Amino acid sequence: MSKNKGFSNTSANRYSLALYELAEESNLLSKIETNSVSILNLIETSVDFNNLIKDPTVSRNELINAINKIFDYLEIENLLKNFTNFLVTKRRFFFIEQILNNFIEICSEKRGELKTEIRSAKKLSNDEINNIKDELSKHFTSKIKLDYKYDESLIGGLIVQVGSTMIDTSIKNKLQQIENKMMKA
Repeated sequence: MSKNKGFSNTSANRYSLALYELAEESNLLSKIETNSVSILNLIETSVDFNNLIKDPTVSRNELINAINKIFDYLEIENLLKNFTNFLVTKRRFFFIEQILNNFIEICSEKRGELKTEIRSAKKLSNDEINNIKDELSKHFTSKIKLDYKYDESLIGGLIVQVGSTMIDTSIKNKLQQIENKMMKA
């Protein structure tokens, strides 16, 4: 099982890099990145599209026709449409979510952005998110690419991860630490 997972990560990374290079050569990088986000949103919100991706019984031609109709409706760039058709013919379309996520990360890295994730126990307003982003920007030389998620399981506080550094001020974490100390006693 882990051997397949390694294969899928390696393959997805190669396909992502190939897509990046194709988009860069065609001067369509920002358009392809925007289209990739649209496709990822579709995967996340549409159960039918998600099932279509993972259904091994759908023939290549049926899958290509369905994808082309969906992508025409979404006004997806031809380069990305052809790329996904290529994935279908190579039976690699089930990697599409991972490939597009990797592609977006490559684009971000090439722009010199620092990936930052914030999870909070309460919903933050856009002003609060922007204030946090501004504060982080003062401490890092790279541009900050912020990904915010509301996570009520934290009970209170927030978790900030900048690159490989994590600051966890959540009540959930504090309770976990207390529980661990009590278990050792």
